[in-house]
Amino acid sequence: MRTLISPSLMCMNLMEIKHQLSVLDKRADFLHIDIMDGHYVKNITLSPFFIEQIRPHTQVAIDVHLMVEEPTDFIEAVAKAGADYICPHAETINKDAFRVINQIRSYNKKVGIVLNPATPVSFIHHYIHLVDKITVMTVDPGYAGQPFIPEMIKKIEELRDLKAANGYSYLIEIDGSCNQRTYEKLLNAGAEVLIVGTSGLFHLHEDLDSAWDLMDRHISEAKGALRESA
Repeated sequence: MRTLISPSLMCMNLMEIKHQLSVLDKRADFLHIDIMDGHYVKNITLSPFFIEQIRPHTQVAIDVHLMVEEPTDFIEAVAKAGADYICPHAETINKDAFRVINQIRSYNKKVGIVLNPATPVSFIHHYIHLVDKITVMTVDPGYAGQPFIPEMIKKIEELRDLKAANGYSYLIEIDGSCNQRTYEKLLNAGAEVLIVGTSGLFHLHEDLDSAWDLMDRHISEAKGALRESA
């Protein structure tokens, strides 16, 4: 399977948003939008209004990561703004997970679930078959540029093995420190979607097209190393 790329728009240069969106619209598989409420994590980033503003300017699937204490307060707004995937944290929905999943589906949106580093895969055991995408946080949530947590490799492998053994169709996505230093181990563990931010894309070169080419090269080199070691 081709590695899918999801640039994190909280890391883009908002002073060049029109140009950068035009580049990403031609090259990205998803656009990752973080919505933080200042409570679940101590940060505030993008909003449903931001989704509404960029939706007419891109054909790429918009993937919304709800880092909020009450996801149901946001689901309708982000759905109507133009989200394609809506992804709350498991810790915030497990008291009513099936109702939340059904709410997202009622807007004809795909369902994602996000696992914090300390949250085990078993936490979502009873509804794992219902989700379209599982995001493994490889840093603690809330801020860009944090160091990679190596213990998450086993979690990615567990999701890969569960998917193969049970015929599940979810995508395995990685959020946090996806870059040249981690691509090889992430891809080897079973990562299918890489969320790229400051270290993986936007700070590689001042020109975003050139930065994308560098990222592509880094991922190709990681795949080449895996083939050689196989």
